[in-house]
Amino acid sequence: MTTNDIDESVRVELDRLRQSIDNIDAAVVHMLAERFKCTQQVGHLKAAHHLPPADPAREARQIGRLRELAESAHLDPAFAEKLLNFIVAEVIRHHERIAEESANGTEGAGVR
Repeated sequence: MTTNDIDESVRVELDRLRQSIDNIDAAVVHMLAERFKCTQQVGHLKAAHHLPPADPAREARQIGRLRELAESAHLDPAFAEKLLNFIVAEVIRHHERIAEESANGTEGAGVR
């Protein structure tokens, strides 16, 4: 059975829900882009002041905070933690690149 084979009212409702999902996905992408704009600025500040790319204490606080938010939102805290860990790993990678470019005098040469 395909979505074309189901009752019209069910298909309409499915389409409505999928449109909402598509809108939410777009919002998530835009929010992540804004987040990465901020973390890029943090990376440049860290590089300028010779601070390490990673901040394990901050990361631990953020994980705890996000797990609490996930629980209150009825989202699996383990999933939220995995998502944050993925994002943080990407941020650290960016910070390392920024620090390297700053040290080599090639700041701004890479993709931001």
